[in-house]
Amino acid sequence: MSKKQFFQRVGDTRIIPISFKIVVIFSILLLLSNFATNTINLIMSQRQVIKLNNEIMVSRLKDLYSAAGNQYQIYSFNGERQNCINALKSVSKNGFELPKSYAGAFDRQGNILFEVYADGTATDETEIQRLMSLEDENKIYQGDYTFLDKETLAALNEKLDAGTSDGSVKFKTVKGDYFGVYKYQEDWQCYFVRAELRKDTQKSTLIVLLLISLVIFILIVGFLIVGLKIFGKILASVKSITGSLYQMQQDQHLTKIDLSNSPNDDITYLAASFNSLSSTINNLLGIFQKFVSKDVVAKAYNEHQIRLEGKRRNLTILFSDIKSFTFRTETLGNDIIDLLNVHYDRVIHAVHENKGVIGSIIGDAILAIYGTDNDRQKSLESVEAAWQITELTDQLRQKMIVRREEIEKKRKLTEAEDRVFKAVLIDVGVGIDGGNVFYGNIGSNEHMTNTVIGDNVNSASRLEGLTRIYHLPVICSEYVKEEVEGYSDKYTFYEIDTVQVKGKTEGKKIFYPVDLSRGEEGLEEKYAAFEEGLAAYYAGDWSKARKLFNGCDLPVTEVFLERMGRSSAPADWSGIWTMTTK
Repeated sequence: MSKKQFFQRVGDTRIIPISFKIVVIFSILLLLSNFATNTINLIMSQRQVIKLNNEIMVSRLKDLYSAAGNQYQIYSFNGERQNCINALKSVSKNGFELPKSYAGAFDRQGNILFEVYADGTATDETEIQRLMSLEDENKIYQGDYTFLDKETLAALNEKLDAGTSDGSVKFKTVKGDYFGVYKYQEDWQCYFVRAELRKDTQKSTLIVLLLISLVIFILIVGFLIVGLKIFGKILASVKSITGSLYQMQQDQHLTKIDLSNSPNDDITYLAASFNSLSSTINNLLGIFQKFVSKDVVAKAYNEHQIRLEGKRRNLTILFSDIKSFTFRTETLGNDIIDLLNVHYDRVIHAVHENKGVIGSIIGDAILAIYGTDNDRQKSLESVEAAWQITELTDQLRQKMIVRREEIEKKRKLTEAEDRVFKAVLIDVGVGIDGGNVFYGNIGSNEHMTNTVIGDNVNSASRLEGLTRIYHLPVICSEYVKEEVEGYSDKYTFYEIDTVQVKGKTEGKKIFYPVDLSRGEEGLEEKYAAFEEGLAAYYAGDWSKARKLFNGCDLPVTEVFLERMGRSSAPADWSGIWTMTTK
C-alpha cells in the first residue's frame, strides 16, 4: 500500500476499527442522552420560569392595583383623568423584564383605559387612532379603544359574573400572544393586567437550548478525540491483530500475529489461539504441497475445495530419468532411497525455480509441467530447468569423483566399493515436448490425483529415452524449439534426427538445445559439420555423411555411423528412422 488507510478494505468490504465503532456509538448515545436530558430540563425550567414570572407579575400587579385605587381617589378629587392614567402608565413601566412586557387596563366592554409595552410603545388614544389609520388587514381594533381578544374578554366577564375577579390570563394584542395575571378594579371598573409575550420566553429558552447544545457538541467532539486516543491505546492489540489479518488476506498466506507488545487480555488470548490454528493450517498446507503441485495448493486455498475437473491446455512437459537405474538399485539396495532423495532435492528445486510444477515422481523419473500459470515463456523455462538439472547432476558426480580420489590416495577401493561408486555416479537424460494436453484432477471423491495426459506427455518420455541412444543430455521437439526462439536467442537448436517413434505413423524432428556461450571451445564448428553430415544422411548420400560424421568428433555421430555401417541408403529411404522400441 502506498499510504496508510484508516479504513482498510478486503475486496469490496470496508473494515471499520472496533475502537472507532465503540467511541462513535458511545458518543452518539451520550449526545442523545444529553440533548434529551437538557431538553426535558429546559421544558421543566420553562414551566418554572413561567411560574416565577407569574409570581413576579402578581407582585407587580398588586403595585399597579394599589396605584389604581390611589389614582382613582385623585381623579375623583381633581377630575384630571388623563393625568391619573399617565401616572398609572408610569407605575406600570416599573419591573418590566422582557422587551415586550405588557401592562394595561380595559373595561368589561373591551374599551382600553391604557396599554403600555416595555419597548416604549403604548396604545393610548393617539396610538390607537394611528394604528386604525393604517387599515390593518386583520382588523385588530373593532371600534374606539377596544380590547382585541374578544374571546378572552368574554371569558373574563364570565368568571367575574361567577365571582372570580383575578387569576391567570392568555390573550392577543398587536404584539402577539401574551400570558399573565389580571385583577378587576372596582373603582375604575376595569381589568388590570400584567403579562409577558410568549415569544420572548420561548426565544430565551431556545437561546439557552442552542448554547447548551453547542457546549454539548464541543464537549462530545473533545470526548470523541480523547476517547479515540484512549481506546486506541486500550485496543492497540486489536489494531495490530486486524492489521496482521488484513495483510494475510492480501498475501493469501497465513502467518503468525505479533503479540510481543500485547496486553494479557481476552483479545490477546484470541489472537494466540489464532496463531495456534494458523500454525496447524500452515503445517497441513506444507504437507499438502509436498504431495501435490503448488498450483493445486493455491487453488484449494482460494476456493476451499478440490474438484474433479480438468481441461485441455497448451503446456510444456519435461521428463527426466536416471540412466542405468536397475544397476544402481541392485548395487545400493535400500540406500537407493537416500540417493534418490539427494538427487530429487536438487532437481525439484530446479523445476520450481524455473516456474514449473511437479506433475509426478515415478521411481527414478520425474515429470514436470510448465505453463500452468499461463506463462508464455514456458518452453524457455523448461529448457533452462533441463540444463540446470543436468548441471546439478554433473556437480554431484564430480563430488563423488573427488571423494574417490581422496580415498585412493590412502588405499585402493575394493571391488564392492568400486561398484557402489559407479552406482552413485548418477547421470540423467531430459526430454521436452509440448502442445495441447489434458491437465486436471482425476479419480474419485475418495481419492484423486492431479495429472497431465496426452500424446505430448508420452512424447516427452520417449525423447528422454532417445538421450541414451544419441548420447545427449537434453533432447526437445520442434514445438519447444519454435517457442523458445520466439522469446530468446540464448539457445541454438541443432537438429539431431527425424525419427518415427513406436506407435506413430509420422516422423518427428528432434533437437539439441545448446547455450554456445557455456559450451566447449569449437563446439559450434563441430555441430556445423554434423548438420552438413545430417543433410547428406537425409539425402541418402551415406558415403558423404560417414565422412563428415567421422570428422566432427561428437558422441552423437556414433549412432549414425553404427546405423549406416558400410552400406548405402535403402532404395525406399525417406530420411526418417523408425524406432522399434519405446
